[in-house]
Amino acid sequence: MKRLLAPLTSLRLTVTLLALGIAVVFFGTLAQTEDGLYVAQARYFRSWFSTWSPHTPSLKWIVVPLPGGYLLGTSLLVNLIAAHMVRFKFAWKKSGILLSHLGIIVLLVGQLATDMLARESRMSFAEGEWRNYTEDFQQTELVFLSAATDPALQTVVAVPDSLLTAGAEFRVPELPFRIKVRQWMPNSDPVFLPPMMQQTNPPQTSMGIGKVFTFQEAEVSRKMDDKNIPSALLEISSTNGTSLGTWAVSDWAGEPALQGGARRYWVRIFSGATNRAQLQAAMEQFFSMTASIYNKLVVPQSVSVGGRNYEFTLRPRRYYQPFTVKLLKTTHEIYAGTADGPDSEGIPKNFQSRVLVDHPSDGRREVDIYMNNPLRYRGLTFFQYQMGRDEAAASRGTSVLQVVKNPSWLTPYLGCALVALGLLVQFGIHLTAFVSRPRPAAAPASTSKVSRR
Repeated sequence: MKRLLAPLTSLRLTVTLLALGIAVVFFGTLAQTEDGLYVAQARYFRSWFSTWSPHTPSLKWIVVPLPGGYLLGTSLLVNLIAAHMVRFKFAWKKSGILLSHLGIIVLLVGQLATDMLARESRMSFAEGEWRNYTEDFQQTELVFLSAATDPALQTVVAVPDSLLTAGAEFRVPELPFRIKVRQWMPNSDPVFLPPMMQQTNPPQTSMGIGKVFTFQEAEVSRKMDDKNIPSALLEISSTNGTSLGTWAVSDWAGEPALQGGARRYWVRIFSGATNRAQLQAAMEQFFSMTASIYNKLVVPQSVSVGGRNYEFTLRPRRYYQPFTVKLLKTTHEIYAGTADGPDSEGIPKNFQSRVLVDHPSDGRREVDIYMNNPLRYRGLTFFQYQMGRDEAAASRGTSVLQVVKNPSWLTPYLGCALVALGLLVQFGIHLTAFVSRPRPAAAPASTSKVSRR
């Protein structure tokens, strides 16, 4: 066994893996400039293998093969455990080293657990609204809603966006029809088709909002502050293959936070507004027209099969919680003198949300969430993320809370504590041995006789 494990215990292997880790961090950081943070993380750190190439077209032939973060972490873990199995023997004098290495193992395993189990989402609402779910930043879902036996409840069937690839055809057991994806757009722009244009430009679909809007595929954005808004063209058919029609589904219609953005988008197009002041004037002038367009975008879409009606839309993936949160009040303060113009929002001084948390078992309580003061509740951490004003009622404030679920959030603290404790124990053992070591006896002083005459 020792002979088999000997190559895995090499100190040279440890140094090589650490050097490769530095290289992966370097190239992964370079890739963030074009790919964005989330893509770079998935490609270089949450993978087993990866490659890096310059984004300059003339240099695309340069390919640097790299190990992924999972491969490096697993290899370091195997190297450390194998070294203990072959070289180390438990002894009191080495207990500090064992504790430090145990801390490193906890850090490596904890990081893997965080990558696999941690989840970030958001909770968006206006003052006075309740929420019992959070929404994913990156993922969307195609949902079908139908009335349940209880009129106060709805049956929700969600299809993840990983299944919505162009040409895919599938059937969900809970639904009495088949779904075929004719086109999938990871990012899209809505274009309104006035009645006079519908004569020359045939609609994208035979049913629903696709008869009034054309959804054009847009370039996927990698920037942290930009959001990709997916859309899809679907064909729904009965179980025997009879087509029931084609529909367009879009996150533009399924996410309320984007509907105000769509309204501003059309105002800019129709008015040529380039800054906030012009945009505000254009909104007042074209409000009736944009409101009409807005209403056409968010009109519910449905399909009837077997005497039952199913509404459907594309929206951010939801994670439902066993409690509800109500936004009571928002406080949005900026430092005086930092808003230099109509397009400047100023430097934030205080973003604060007062919420009411209601759980059937825990009861109700009011909490203030603001910068550097999150709410930790039932395994979730709520951070203050964004603030704004309601598009429909400017007097109402809106708030976006970032919600983090990380079951392994204690592992970094535990790992660092074990490493520090191991170093202190090892230092204490050596210090005690040094102090208690017997000192050699002093050599007797030499004497000499002096003769006198």
